[in-house]
Amino acid sequence: MQNEDDVRSLAKIIELIRGVSILILIIHIYWFCYEFLAEQNATLPVINKILLNFQRNTGLFSQPVWTKLMSFGLLAISCLGIRGVKEVKITWGKISVFLGSGFVLFFFNGFIIRLQYAIALKCSFYVLTLAVGYIFLLKAGLWMSRLIKNNLMEDVFNMENESFMQETQLMENEYSVNLPTRFSYKRKTYNGWINVVNPFRASIVLGTPGSGKSYAIINNYIKQQIKKGFSMYIYDFKFDDLSVIAYNTLLKNTDKYEHTPRFYVINFDNPERSHRCNPIAPEFMTDIADAYESAYTIMLNLNKTWIQKQGDFFVESPIILLTSIIWYLKIYQNGKYCTFPHAIEFLNKKYADIFTILTSYPELENYLSPFIDAWEGGAQDQLQGQIASAKIPLSRMISPQLYWVMSGNDFTLDINNPKEPKILCVGNNPDRQNIYSAALGLYNSRIVKLINKKGQLKSAVIIDELPTIYFRGLDNLIATARSNKVAVCLGFQDFSQLNRDYGDKEAKVVMNTVGNIFSGQVVGETAKTLSERFGKVLQKRQSMTINRQDKSTSINTQMDTLIPASKISNLTQGVFVGAVSDNFGERIEQKIFHAEIVVDNEKVAKETAAYKPIPVITNFTDENGKNHLQEEIEFNYRRIKNEAAQIIVDELERIKKN
Repeated sequence: MQNEDDVRSLAKIIELIRGVSILILIIHIYWFCYEFLAEQNATLPVINKILLNFQRNTGLFSQPVWTKLMSFGLLAISCLGIRGVKEVKITWGKISVFLGSGFVLFFFNGFIIRLQYAIALKCSFYVLTLAVGYIFLLKAGLWMSRLIKNNLMEDVFNMENESFMQETQLMENEYSVNLPTRFSYKRKTYNGWINVVNPFRASIVLGTPGSGKSYAIINNYIKQQIKKGFSMYIYDFKFDDLSVIAYNTLLKNTDKYEHTPRFYVINFDNPERSHRCNPIAPEFMTDIADAYESAYTIMLNLNKTWIQKQGDFFVESPIILLTSIIWYLKIYQNGKYCTFPHAIEFLNKKYADIFTILTSYPELENYLSPFIDAWEGGAQDQLQGQIASAKIPLSRMISPQLYWVMSGNDFTLDINNPKEPKILCVGNNPDRQNIYSAALGLYNSRIVKLINKKGQLKSAVIIDELPTIYFRGLDNLIATARSNKVAVCLGFQDFSQLNRDYGDKEAKVVMNTVGNIFSGQVVGETAKTLSERFGKVLQKRQSMTINRQDKSTSINTQMDTLIPASKISNLTQGVFVGAVSDNFGERIEQKIFHAEIVVDNEKVAKETAAYKPIPVITNFTDENGKNHLQEEIEFNYRRIKNEAAQIIVDELERIKKN
């Protein structure tokens, strides 16, 4: 009842104000059409005296515009409290026509009084234009008030309800990655920060091609973590996009490390700009399980469909065979020939010679029992199938350039060794992805094994385009490496890629154990999953009913999605949604964000223009200017083949003597 009384009181006030506006307009007509009214004996002496006193004291009637402005101002005020609506098809176009026409007729009709026509005609036309102009202004004011107050379509995409206050404070520590942002809340633009105060809880960066995930986020991870003294491993799918950034950032920040780190590159395409490293170096294999891990990684990278078939006979058989060969090379002559190229060449020898040699070592007998049973039982077809399932995939890796890179010992893979920190970039090539990914996967698995230890330097593992490579032990690294100060950052396009290439179980573990997540534009199930992760918020809902005499508005609240899947599916380039994790003593109240990550494009362009290319590492040019690259690589290739053949000869001779 009180609300209804308030509404009635407001309506009376509005009517009073509008009445005063009309009264002032009538007085205006009385004063400026006085000559005509006097002829008609329609003037009132009392009114005349009052108006003359007003004019003497205030000069109100010196110019027609003053009383018009007073009338217009009161009219505008009266339009602010409109209740009834008889039509909803009100547009700003209609309003502008009525407002413009009314303004002209109301304020620019003074010339009519000055025309040389009969006084009755002039005053009649003046009053008519004034009245029509006033009605037009009243109509435009009513419509404008209703449109501004009652238009439910002004926020058709529900932007206001789904905007929220985000973190505006910079929270920095010795490990953090901090990204400046820009976001909107309640129709205002704010500058904020995404504070990844604990990168050791792992980060995922999602986004369709072109969403800006590398440019806005991964590049910043590389720069900021090198500036804070991290050792680093970078998988650079489109070599050398990330590697150049890492190299040039390191050149400017060597003083951030207690021991100056070395920069290393693995690049199969260009041996001149690649270091050499043996991923199965015997000194880092302490048990046959290490050999199994290496074989497992290689075979599953070469045959990604096997990831879904782990445990099958024809999946495990080639892995076991390759494991036996790697461990054999580890124990033969103290690992002198323990390299991956030697393992491939050894595998491609006659299987009768291979099994004769391998079974002469007691530690390999149990591993090889399935093959020995088939061999001794005359099951040649089964044996050939088991061996072929190892030989055929590995034969794709027979490459002189690959042999060159994987048979040297320029550095070791313990990148976070406090006394010998390293920045290691391994480069892939989209055109040779299937071949290189297997070799690089082997480096990955060995690095994961070596860096996830206590007492090492803080380190970062940055993998861009994760699904292009099978990263053995990735889920375990994320789950356990936090205490060993290993920060993992994974970039890929969609969760469906991870499901396809890693299998549902492992993909879910990766997705559910990551603490920091960034997402640009993604669609489908990925967008829905993220939307559910960000949760719900209390939102207003308004409905309006309009009838001939009145309108009624109802407002209710309900829990609804904070960032709907449809919003995530249509994010602009450079705009990201996500959530970060915090620490004890570094609480972040608002962990969720939906903002544009601000990148100083001019500064980045200047930095990029000043970048130095990665230098030549091995110079194959002699003093006469002749390049011996192909000769050296071919020589190394033939040497490995000859050494593998000689191992067979020497071992068979040894067995024969015994």
